[in-house]
Amino acid sequence: MFTVVGLGEVLWDVYDGEKRLGGAPANFALHVLQLGHEGIVVSRVGRDELGREITESLKSMGASTEYIQEDEERPTGTVRVSLDLKGRPSFFIVPEVAYDYLEYTQGMRALAERAEAVLFGSLAQRNPKSRETIRSFLGDAGRALKVLDVNLRAWDPETQEVVRESLKFADVLKANDEELERLKELLGRGDEDFRSFLRRLTGEFPIKLVALTLGERGCVLATSEGFVPSPAMEVVPLDTTGSGDAFAAALVVGLLEGKELGEVADFANALGGFVATRKGAVPSYTPSEVERFSNDTPRRKTPKI
Repeated sequence: MFTVVGLGEVLWDVYDGEKRLGGAPANFALHVLQLGHEGIVVSRVGRDELGREITESLKSMGASTEYIQEDEERPTGTVRVSLDLKGRPSFFIVPEVAYDYLEYTQGMRALAERAEAVLFGSLAQRNPKSRETIRSFLGDAGRALKVLDVNLRAWDPETQEVVRESLKFADVLKANDEELERLKELLGRGDEDFRSFLRRLTGEFPIKLVALTLGERGCVLATSEGFVPSPAMEVVPLDTTGSGDAFAAALVVGLLEGKELGEVADFANALGGFVATRKGAVPSYTPSEVERFSNDTPRRKTPKI
């Protein structure tokens, strides 16, 4: 069993008054947990009813709450989510909430030292306090596979600088095609083709693998040695919220288990597709259910980049 950390935000996604547990790092860790490994959420909630409900929800899913801090001054994070006709979400993220003030503790340092993988993103680094904490954790996570899930919710100058600095910590970069275009602009490579830019990322940064997600077209895993494309599942999405987090969980678990990149990509697509056919970011499932889904569901054409 591997120890895998989702470091950053845990919050409530609110859909027309109905709330669901969310936050990309938290979703990621909960998917890792359902895949049979130790998925740990590291975040901060308010000392309020929404915060208590988060800790109770995590416990009910079998997740540890040891690394969920409580903030006496700031509220638990919330996001208002709207879905379009294809199930694609848009977000309004409430600022100045508990996870913006995540503190680095001795317990977190000990966790960092034993973690085998950690996923982090840009949202929880929007505040200098939590940004410092996340980077301290990454600095102490010497043996861990460090995964940057770009997961953009803004593209202001501060976010751009956060992303630029985050690339220096990452072993694995996960981004969709729109986010990759943003990265090309950020690094002054706007007119460069995907293949050349992916190679450049693995050459200029410590990044060993880029996972480029392409929605209904599938994904491409890129290393310095080449490209591994994988087709998406042939599904009609119900709710794509959390599909990318599920993809990331399957990707990381596959890498830690030492699987071939093609197998890793296929399983990541399968889990992302499975979650898109369910409601909510982290529906309940077992690995055998996902395996049956993968075996029984047709795939689309292999993507080209």
